[in-house]
Amino acid sequence: MALSPYVFDARAENFNRLVLENSHKGPVLVHFWTPKAGPCFILMPRLVKLAGEYGGKFLLVMLNTDELPELARRFGVNSVPTVKFFWRGEVAHTIHGADPDSSFREVLDRFIAGDANRAHALGVAAWKSGKVEQARMLLANAALAEPDNLAIPCDLAKLLWSEGEGEQALKLLDSLPPEARADAAIAPLYAHLSLVEAARQAPPLVEVEARIAADPSDLYARYQRAALRLAADDFAGAMEDLLFIACTDRGFRHDIGRISLLALFDLLGGAHPLTRQYRQALSESLH
Repeated sequence: MALSPYVFDARAENFNRLVLENSHKGPVLVHFWTPKAGPCFILMPRLVKLAGEYGGKFLLVMLNTDELPELARRFGVNSVPTVKFFWRGEVAHTIHGADPDSSFREVLDRFIAGDANRAHALGVAAWKSGKVEQARMLLANAALAEPDNLAIPCDLAKLLWSEGEGEQALKLLDSLPPEARADAAIAPLYAHLSLVEAARQAPPLVEVEARIAADPSDLYARYQRAALRLAADDFAGAMEDLLFIACTDRGFRHDIGRISLLALFDLLGGAHPLTRQYRQALSESLH
Protein backbone atom coordinates (compact mmCIF):
# COMPACT_ATOMS: atom_id res chain seq x y z
CA MET A 1 0.00 0.00 0.00
CA ALA A 2 2.20 2.83 -1.29
CA LEU A 3 -0.21 5.58 -0.24
CA SER A 4 2.27 7.34 2.02
CA PRO A 5 5.89 6.91 3.14
CA TYR A 6 4.49 6.33 6.63
CA VAL A 7 2.00 3.58 5.71
CA PHE A 8 2.97 -0.08 5.34
CA ASP A 9 1.33 -3.45 4.78
CA ALA A 10 1.93 -6.12 7.42
CA ARG A 11 3.21 -9.53 6.44
CA ALA A 12 4.02 -12.47 8.65
CA GLU A 13 7.74 -12.06 8.02
CA ASN A 14 7.93 -8.30 8.61
CA PHE A 15 5.57 -7.79 11.55
CA ASN A 16 8.13 -7.99 14.35
CA ARG A 17 10.54 -5.60 12.63
CA LEU A 18 7.91 -3.25 11.24
CA VAL A 19 5.76 -3.00 14.36
CA LEU A 20 7.49 -4.24 17.49
CA GLU A 21 11.01 -2.98 16.76
CA ASN A 22 9.85 0.36 15.36
CA SER A 23 7.59 0.90 18.37
CA HIS A 24 10.74 1.44 20.45
CA LYS A 25 11.43 4.52 18.32
CA GLY A 26 7.88 5.92 18.33
CA PRO A 27 4.22 4.90 18.20
CA VAL A 28 3.08 2.39 15.60
CA LEU A 29 -0.62 2.07 14.78
CA VAL A 30 -1.79 -1.27 13.42
CA HIS A 31 -5.11 -1.17 11.58
CA PHE A 32 -6.65 -4.65 11.66
CA TRP A 33 -9.02 -4.79 8.69
CA THR A 34 -10.70 -7.06 6.20
CA PRO A 35 -12.07 -6.35 2.69
CA LYS A 36 -15.34 -7.93 3.84
CA ALA A 37 -16.14 -5.11 6.27
CA GLY A 38 -17.34 -1.78 4.90
CA PRO A 39 -16.34 0.30 7.98
CA CYS A 40 -12.72 -0.66 7.35
CA PHE A 41 -12.80 1.22 4.04
CA ILE A 42 -14.29 4.25 5.78
CA LEU A 43 -11.56 4.31 8.42
CA MET A 44 -8.61 3.43 6.21
CA PRO A 45 -8.31 6.69 4.19
CA ARG A 46 -8.80 8.72 7.36
CA LEU A 47 -5.88 6.95 9.03
CA VAL A 48 -3.72 7.40 5.94
CA LYS A 49 -4.55 11.11 5.96
CA LEU A 50 -3.60 11.33 9.67
CA ALA A 51 -0.29 9.61 8.97
CA GLY A 52 0.50 12.24 6.37
CA GLU A 53 -0.54 15.10 8.63
CA TYR A 54 1.67 13.85 11.47
CA GLY A 55 4.59 13.59 9.06
CA GLY A 56 6.30 10.48 10.39
CA LYS A 57 5.62 10.99 14.09
CA PHE A 58 3.92 7.61 13.95
CA LEU A 59 3.88 4.68 11.53
CA LEU A 60 0.65 3.18 10.23
CA VAL A 61 0.58 -0.54 9.46
CA MET A 62 -2.33 -2.20 7.66
CA LEU A 63 -2.96 -5.81 8.67
CA ASN A 64 -5.45 -7.84 6.65
CA THR A 65 -6.96 -10.30 9.14
CA ASP A 66 -8.12 -12.62 6.33
CA GLU A 67 -4.50 -13.05 5.25
CA LEU A 68 -2.96 -13.02 8.75
CA PRO A 69 -5.54 -14.57 11.09
CA GLU A 70 -2.85 -15.87 13.46
CA LEU A 71 -1.62 -12.31 14.17
CA ALA A 72 -5.19 -11.15 14.76
CA ARG A 73 -5.68 -13.96 17.28
CA ARG A 74 -2.32 -13.23 18.89
CA PHE A 75 -3.49 -9.72 19.76
CA GLY A 76 -7.05 -10.64 20.67
CA VAL A 77 -8.71 -9.00 17.66
CA ASN A 78 -12.26 -10.35 17.36
CA SER A 79 -13.84 -7.60 15.27
CA VAL A 80 -12.77 -5.09 12.66
CA PRO A 81 -11.87 -2.38 12.25
CA THR A 82 -9.62 -2.40 15.29
CA VAL A 83 -6.61 -0.12 15.71
CA LYS A 84 -3.93 -1.01 18.23
CA PHE A 85 -1.30 1.49 19.33
CA PHE A 86 2.06 -0.21 19.87
CA TRP A 87 4.73 1.43 22.00
CA ARG A 88 7.97 -0.09 23.29
CA GLY A 89 6.99 -3.51 22.04
CA GLU A 90 3.61 -3.59 23.77
CA VAL A 91 0.02 -2.69 22.99
CA ALA A 92 -0.51 0.57 24.86
CA HIS A 93 -4.01 1.47 23.62
CA THR A 94 -6.82 0.06 21.47
CA ILE A 95 -9.65 1.70 19.55
CA HIS A 96 -12.47 -0.51 18.31
CA GLY A 97 -14.49 0.64 15.33
CA ALA A 98 -14.31 3.65 13.06
CA ASP A 99 -14.10 6.27 15.80
CA PRO A 100 -13.89 9.96 14.82
CA ASP A 101 -10.50 11.42 13.99
CA SER A 102 -10.52 13.32 17.28
CA SER A 103 -10.27 10.04 19.20
CA PHE A 104 -7.12 9.06 17.32
CA ARG A 105 -5.63 12.54 17.64
CA GLU A 106 -6.21 12.55 21.39
CA VAL A 107 -4.27 9.31 21.89
CA LEU A 108 -1.57 10.20 19.37
CA ASP A 109 -0.96 13.55 20.98
CA ARG A 110 -0.44 11.87 24.35
CA PHE A 111 2.16 9.62 22.74
CA ILE A 112 3.92 12.38 20.88
CA ALA A 113 4.10 14.70 23.91
CA GLY A 114 7.34 12.98 24.90
CA ASP A 115 8.28 9.49 26.00
CA ALA A 116 7.87 9.91 29.74
CA ASN A 117 4.92 12.27 29.54
CA ARG A 118 2.98 10.10 27.14
CA ALA A 119 3.74 6.94 29.12
CA HIS A 120 2.58 8.68 32.27
CA ALA A 121 -0.62 9.91 30.65
CA LEU A 122 -1.33 6.55 29.02
CA GLY A 123 -0.56 4.74 32.27
CA VAL A 124 -3.04 6.84 34.23
CA ALA A 125 -5.63 6.38 31.47
CA ALA A 126 -5.09 2.61 31.47
CA TRP A 127 -5.44 2.51 35.26
CA LYS A 128 -8.71 4.45 35.13
CA SER A 129 -10.06 2.04 32.53
CA GLY A 130 -9.16 -0.99 34.65
CA LYS A 131 -6.11 -2.15 32.66
CA VAL A 132 -3.89 -2.47 35.72
CA GLU A 133 -1.00 -4.51 34.30
CA GLN A 134 -0.73 -2.23 31.27
CA ALA A 135 -0.81 0.79 33.57
CA ARG A 136 1.96 -0.62 35.75
CA MET A 137 4.15 -1.27 32.72
CA LEU A 138 3.64 2.22 31.32
CA LEU A 139 4.16 4.01 34.64
CA ALA A 140 7.28 1.96 35.42
CA ASN A 141 8.74 2.79 32.01
CA ALA A 142 7.89 6.46 32.47
CA ALA A 143 9.55 6.54 35.90
CA LEU A 144 12.75 5.11 34.44
CA ALA A 145 12.69 7.55 31.52
CA GLU A 146 12.14 10.63 33.68
CA PRO A 147 13.34 9.99 37.26
CA ASP A 148 12.99 13.65 38.25
CA ASN A 149 9.25 13.72 37.53
CA LEU A 150 7.91 12.80 40.98
CA ALA A 151 4.30 12.70 39.80
CA ILE A 152 5.08 9.37 38.09
CA PRO A 153 6.25 7.34 41.15
CA CYS A 154 3.48 9.06 43.11
CA ASP A 155 0.83 7.69 40.74
CA LEU A 156 2.52 4.29 40.54
CA ALA A 157 2.57 4.03 44.34
CA LYS A 158 -1.14 4.92 44.46
CA LEU A 159 -1.86 2.25 41.86
CA LEU A 160 0.08 -0.40 43.79
CA TRP A 161 -1.63 0.48 47.05
CA SER A 162 -5.08 0.45 45.42
CA GLU A 163 -4.33 -3.07 44.16
CA GLY A 164 -3.48 -4.31 47.66
CA GLU A 165 0.28 -4.04 47.21
CA GLY A 166 0.99 -1.51 49.93
CA GLU A 167 4.33 -3.07 50.79
CA GLN A 168 5.53 -2.70 47.19
CA ALA A 169 4.23 0.88 47.10
CA LEU A 170 6.28 1.70 50.19
CA LYS A 171 9.39 0.05 48.76
CA LEU A 172 8.99 2.23 45.68
CA LEU A 173 8.76 5.41 47.74
CA ASP A 174 11.60 4.26 50.02
CA SER A 175 13.82 3.94 46.96
CA LEU A 176 13.46 7.65 46.20
CA PRO A 177 16.25 10.01 47.33
CA PRO A 178 15.62 11.95 50.57
CA GLU A 179 14.86 15.21 48.77
CA ALA A 180 12.22 13.44 46.67
CA ARG A 181 10.54 11.93 49.73
CA ALA A 182 10.31 15.46 51.15
CA ASP A 183 8.33 16.63 48.11
CA ALA A 184 4.97 18.18 48.95
CA ALA A 185 3.08 15.46 47.06
CA ILE A 186 5.26 12.49 48.04
CA ALA A 187 5.68 13.17 51.79
CA PRO A 188 2.00 12.93 52.82
CA LEU A 189 1.46 9.89 50.59
CA TYR A 190 4.52 8.21 52.11
CA ALA A 191 3.27 9.01 55.62
CA HIS A 192 -0.23 7.75 54.87
CA LEU A 193 0.88 4.49 53.26
CA SER A 194 3.41 3.87 56.02
CA LEU A 195 0.79 4.24 58.74
CA VAL A 196 -1.73 2.06 56.91
CA GLU A 197 0.83 -0.69 56.36
CA ALA A 198 2.12 -0.42 59.93
CA ALA A 199 -1.41 -0.87 61.27
CA ARG A 200 -2.01 -3.80 58.93
CA GLN A 201 1.16 -5.61 59.99
CA ALA A 202 1.10 -4.73 63.69
CA PRO A 203 0.29 -7.30 66.38
CA PRO A 204 -2.67 -6.63 68.71
CA LEU A 205 -2.49 -3.35 70.60
CA VAL A 206 -2.03 -5.13 73.94
CA GLU A 207 1.21 -6.69 72.69
CA VAL A 208 2.49 -3.37 71.40
CA GLU A 209 1.63 -1.71 74.72
CA ALA A 210 3.58 -4.41 76.57
CA ARG A 211 6.65 -3.79 74.42
CA ILE A 212 6.51 -0.06 75.10
CA ALA A 213 6.09 -0.67 78.83
CA ALA A 214 9.19 -2.88 78.76
CA ASP A 215 11.18 -0.37 76.69
CA PRO A 216 9.74 3.16 76.39
CA SER A 217 12.43 4.04 73.81
CA ASP A 218 11.22 1.36 71.35
CA LEU A 219 10.38 3.68 68.47
CA TYR A 220 9.13 0.96 66.18
CA ALA A 221 6.61 -0.15 68.79
CA ARG A 222 5.55 3.44 69.31
CA TYR A 223 5.10 3.87 65.58
CA GLN A 224 2.97 0.73 65.44
CA ARG A 225 0.89 2.05 68.31
CA ALA A 226 0.46 5.37 66.51
CA ALA A 227 -0.76 3.49 63.43
CA LEU A 228 -3.18 1.35 65.46
CA ARG A 229 -4.48 4.39 67.32
CA LEU A 230 -5.00 6.25 64.08
CA ALA A 231 -6.87 3.28 62.62
CA ALA A 232 -9.15 3.50 65.67
CA ASP A 233 -9.64 7.27 65.10
CA ASP A 234 -7.60 8.12 68.20
CA PHE A 235 -5.88 11.09 66.59
CA ALA A 236 -4.60 12.55 69.86
CA GLY A 237 -2.98 9.28 70.91
CA ALA A 238 -1.43 8.77 67.48
CA MET A 239 -0.05 12.30 67.40
CA GLU A 240 1.42 11.90 70.88
CA ASP A 241 3.40 8.84 69.76
CA LEU A 242 4.46 10.52 66.52
CA LEU A 243 5.62 13.60 68.42
CA PHE A 244 7.70 11.37 70.70
CA ILE A 245 9.32 9.75 67.65
CA ALA A 246 9.98 13.10 65.96
CA CYS A 247 11.60 14.50 69.11
CA THR A 248 13.66 11.37 69.80
CA ASP A 249 15.14 10.47 66.41
CA ARG A 250 14.63 12.42 63.19
CA GLY A 251 16.44 9.65 61.33
CA PHE A 252 13.93 6.97 62.29
CA ARG A 253 12.33 5.74 59.05
CA HIS A 254 13.30 8.87 57.16
CA ASP A 255 11.87 11.29 59.75
CA ILE A 256 8.51 9.53 59.65
CA GLY A 257 7.37 10.99 62.97
CA ARG A 258 7.54 14.59 61.79
CA ILE A 259 6.32 13.81 58.27
CA SER A 260 3.31 11.91 59.62
CA LEU A 261 2.42 14.74 61.97
CA LEU A 262 2.51 17.23 59.09
CA ALA A 263 0.28 14.93 57.05
CA LEU A 264 -2.20 14.73 59.92
CA PHE A 265 -2.14 18.51 60.32
CA ASP A 266 -3.14 18.82 56.67
CA LEU A 267 -5.83 16.19 57.09
CA LEU A 268 -7.42 17.82 60.14
CA GLY A 269 -6.92 21.40 58.96
CA GLY A 270 -5.08 24.29 60.52
CA ALA A 271 -7.99 25.35 62.73
CA HIS A 272 -8.41 21.97 64.46
CA PRO A 273 -7.46 22.07 68.16
CA LEU A 274 -5.18 19.02 67.79
CA THR A 275 -3.40 20.63 64.86
CA ARG A 276 -2.75 23.79 66.86
CA GLN A 277 -1.66 21.86 69.94
CA TYR A 278 0.73 19.46 68.25
CA ARG A 279 2.04 21.93 65.68
CA GLN A 280 3.18 24.14 68.55
CA ALA A 281 4.61 21.19 70.45
CA LEU A 282 6.49 20.00 67.38
CA SER A 283 7.87 23.47 66.68
CA GLU A 284 9.04 23.88 70.27
CA SER A 285 10.67 20.47 70.39
CA LEU A 286 12.56 20.90 67.11
CA HIS A 287 13.72 24.45 67.76
